[in-house]
Amino acid sequence: MTETAIALIDLRPAKGATKTKLRVGRGRASGAGKTSNRGHNGEGQRSGRSQKRGFEGGQMPGYRRMPKISGFKMVNPRKWLVLNVGDLEQILLPEENELSYELLETGGLLRGHHDGLRLLGQGNIKRALHIEAHYVTPAAKEKIEAAGGTVKLLIPSCEEGELTGG
Repeated sequence: MTETAIALIDLRPAKGATKTKLRVGRGRASGAGKTSNRGHNGEGQRSGRSQKRGFEGGQMPGYRRMPKISGFKMVNPRKWLVLNVGDLEQILLPEENELSYELLETGGLLRGHHDGLRLLGQGNIKRALHIEAHYVTPAAKEKIEAAGGTVKLLIPSCEEGELTGG
C-alpha cells in the first residue's frame, strides 16, 4: 500500500470558493476605469463615505414623515375608561364612598377591557369619595378634595415589552 504525502504547497481552496477582487481605477480597458464604478459626482463618489440607516439624501426620512401623515394611528394605543366627576353620583350607590377600576370591574359596570381609569373634571360632586385612578385632572382633584374626598394615583400595569405611562 502506497501512501501519498500531501505537502502544504498542494493545499488549495475548493473550486469556486474564491473570487478575484475587482481592481478598479486601472484605465478604461479594465471596464472599471475613470469613475471606478462610482458614477458621476454626488456625495457618494468619495472614499470613506458611509450612510446612516434611513438616510434619504437629506430629505425628511420616511420614519419621521409617517407620524405627520393625516390619520396616523398609534401602534399600541391604550384604551382608558374615562369618567367625569359629575358621573360619579350616578355610578355609585348612596352608601358607597369608594371608587376604583377594580371595583367597577367586579361590580359588572364595565363592557370590555380597559387599561385603567381616567377621571376628568366636568360636573360637580357633593359627597366625600375615596378614589383610586390612573389619571386625574387638576380640576377633578380639586372638586373631590373640596367635597372632603381623597384621590390616589395608580401606575398603569404593564404587559411584557410595553411602556408605562399614559
